[in-house]
Amino acid sequence: MQAARFVVSGVVQGVYYRACTRQRAVALGLVGHARNQADGSVDVVAAGSAAALDALEAWLCRARRPPRSRRSRARPARFRRLKTL
Repeated sequence: MQAARFVVSGVVQGVYYRACTRQRAVALGLVGHARNQADGSVDVVAAGSAAALDALEAWLCRARRPPRSRRSRARPARFRRLKTL
């Protein structure tokens, strides 16, 4: 299992973006979270197969999104390895 983190910025809070991201991730068989950040971005952490993570990244970067959202970018972010749970 691999994990990845993405930071999505733009108008992505209060427009159903996290819920849409969750639906897509679940459909791809991924686990993780999508959380609002204080700076207005959404932090997405997902784990699963490499192919599913690639598909999620493509969706985050290019996919249709909730109508009121205005995504300016979705970029991979550093993911800190966890030593313990």
